[in-house]
Formats: sequence, C-alpha cells, structure tokens
Amino acid sequence: MTVAFVRSPGASAPGLRRSVTRPPVREETTMHDHRRLGRELDLFDTDPLIGAGLPYWLPAGAAVRHALEEYVRDLERRAGYRHVYSPVLGKRELYEISGHWAHYSDDMYPPMDVGGEQVVLRPSLCPHHALIFRSRAHSYRELPLRLGELGGMYRSELSGVLGGLSRVRAIQLNDAHVFCTPEQAADEARAALELIRRAHADLGVRPARYRLSLPGAGGKYVADPDMWRRAGTLLAGVLDDLGVAYEAVEGEAAFYGPKIDVQIADDAGREATLSTVQVDFHQPRQFDLRYTGPDGAAHRPVMVHRSIVGSVERAVAHLIEVHGGAFPAWLAPVQLVALPVSEAEVPAAGALVRRCVELGLRAELAGPERGSLGARIREARLVPYQAVVGPREAAGDEVALRLRDGRRIDPLPAAEVLARVLALTSRHSPGLWEGDVPNG
Repeated sequence: MTVAFVRSPGASAPGLRRSVTRPPVREETTMHDHRRLGRELDLFDTDPLIGAGLPYWLPAGAAVRHALEEYVRDLERRAGYRHVYSPVLGKRELYEISGHWAHYSDDMYPPMDVGGEQVVLRPSLCPHHALIFRSRAHSYRELPLRLGELGGMYRSELSGVLGGLSRVRAIQLNDAHVFCTPEQAADEARAALELIRRAHADLGVRPARYRLSLPGAGGKYVADPDMWRRAGTLLAGVLDDLGVAYEAVEGEAAFYGPKIDVQIADDAGREATLSTVQVDFHQPRQFDLRYTGPDGAAHRPVMVHRSIVGSVERAVAHLIEVHGGAFPAWLAPVQLVALPVSEAEVPAAGALVRRCVELGLRAELAGPERGSLGARIREARLVPYQAVVGPREAAGDEVALRLRDGRRIDPLPAAEVLARVLALTSRHSPGLWEGDVPNG
C-alpha cells in the first residue's frame, strides 16, 4: 500500500490525513476484460512473429482509434495547439542532453550504429519538441506556444508486465508541450487539466483519483531541490484552485519534474495513469531554450508537458472495458447498420449505407444472407443505430430506427434520421437520441 497525504481541495495549507487502503486486486478475468473483448469484437490481436507487446489493429479497432485521434486533434486545435510531426529516432547525444540517458536508459532500447552514429528509438517526444522550439527565434508575444503531436515512442518493457493494449512496447502517445513564460505556467497547466476533464466527460471516463506525483529518494531524479519545490508548488496550486482532491505521492514523478497524474482503474482494481500534466524547468535549461522578453533580453521559458488521453493503446483498452464494447455512438466502429427485411429491400438499404458514408458516418449493410432479421439484430447488438428497411420504408425512403438500448423510433424520412444521427455524433454526445440525459 502507498501511504500518502491528501490536501483538501481549496485549502490554503495542507490538511494532512492518511490515505485509505486500496481495494485488493482481484485476479480473475473480469466480464469487461479488454483483452477478451478486443479479440471477440475483432478490435486488435497479436502474433508471436511480430512480438510481445506489439499488438496490431484490425479494421474495427482501427476505426475506434482513428475516431479517438481525430477527436483529440480537433479538441487541441480548438484550444490553440499547433500540430507537428517528429522522427521516432534520435541520436544518443539528444537523450544525453535531455537527461533520459542518465535517468531513464533502463527503459530505452539499445542504440543502433548507423553511419558511424548511434541512434536510439525515442522513449518520449519532449526532446524533439524542445529542438523544434529552439529552431526558431521567439518573442514573448508568441507565447504560450502550444505544440501537439500524436507520435510514436518505444519503451523496453519487461515481458511480465505486458498485457493487451494497456502495456505495450510501441506506443502512440497523445503528447503536447507548451512553451510559456514563468508567469503563464500556472494558467497553462490549469487549462490543460480542464481540457483533460472535458475529454474524459466526452469519453465516459471517470478518474479513480488525482495524484500529485513527487520525487522520491535516490538518484533517479534530477538533483535540483529548488526546481522541484517551485514546480511542485505550482501544480499543487493548480489542483487547489480547481477544487480537485488529490494525493501527493513520492517516487512517482518524471525524472525532470513533478506531475499531476489522472489515475484510472479497471474492474479488478488495477490502477494506471491515463492523463498527465507536468511542469518542467529542467529541459529548457538543458537545451538552452530562450525567448526575447519585453526588456529585449533573453529569458528561459517553462515547458508544460500535457497528455489528454495518454497513449492511444491504453486509452482504447480502458474505453473497451468502461463501455463493454458498446462505445458512444461517435466512437463506435460501426455507427449504423442497415437491415433490409428481405432481398427486395437490399437495394434501398445499400443506398442508405452509401448516403451514410458520404456524410462521414461509419455504416454497414447486414443483408438476409446473414440470417433472419432477429438474428441480424442480435448480431448488431453493440451498434448504436439499427436501421430496419422494410417494404414501406423502401417505398417511402424512410427508416424504422432501433436504438442499441432497445428503444424504437417510429419510421421517419431517411434524410431526417441521418441528420439527427450526424448531429449527435458530431458533437460527441453520450446519448443515443435527442433529449437523452447522460448518466451521472
């Protein structure tokens, strides 16, 4: 058990009490274990020839992943982030400067000798983004500069900790780095945490707890007590200002700075970090990052690291378990299935599917060759919208809609049904129909 202390939300001084004991982890497989569901629903799989911790995505899983990635990119764009791409490789010297080689090399893959140089699969994106910032001169008027990337990174995880999508060796990370003045750092960290909370609401994610991750004893962390104090005080203030209850836990910080970690838990009580906000005074100094201040002199920016959903792999693993495969309509691999009652209605149902695809909806046709109408409805039980097309609907260009939760909508013009579905999915609504109130 981790013994930590909790600061009451909004308190001006630490209100200390012992944390409660964590519930015991159940060893049995849960009903919503993402590894089982992922294979049953054809979302992802693995192959020993590819290797442990290196899952591949099947079309249905890729559709979920793509929808999640597009959602995050759009959310970031609206929040003022500018997206970049950077290589998954870097010279060993890059990670020596950043501090990863001294403090994190046990989790990195060995260097590869290429053309007389040693290159490394990157364990994080932050050194690359630091160099992107450094590549151009910056004025204080440009700050904060928010750079986002959904990029690959690699970590040499031990075989014993690998599992499904939740712990992998090749990671697609939703990462971003905000370069700002010291005076802007608290506001940027606060805005990042609010962005995380909004995304969790849209995704149906409920955090298990918030953790202020601080350094522990030993040589794992950069030796700069004043830096740690400044960054830790800043993040604690952000949590207090937002009224968020949290635990301060030693030994869980990044090697370069403290973090706000948003923890999630599965049905068996296993806990993991999904989202994070970090304040970094170390890497701007290591890379000699500068901006020109209002006084015309060079100043050192602060680097705020921020991840809304963490790794795409872990995020999808958690979403599979949270929703049991019945994803919110905007995230579902198939959003609408067209169900012709007989062969005579197949052309009309096929035309409906084509209209859906043209509108940007993910739709499929499930014809009579796949069994009776009842069997096809049961087969499509996780699809949010089941559009039944009988003789009447085919003749009148209508749809008799069945919702995933069992509700039936009286036949409506197909154009109206698609417009309503598109409106709900476009705004990432957790409900299936107009007027639905989200649970909780």
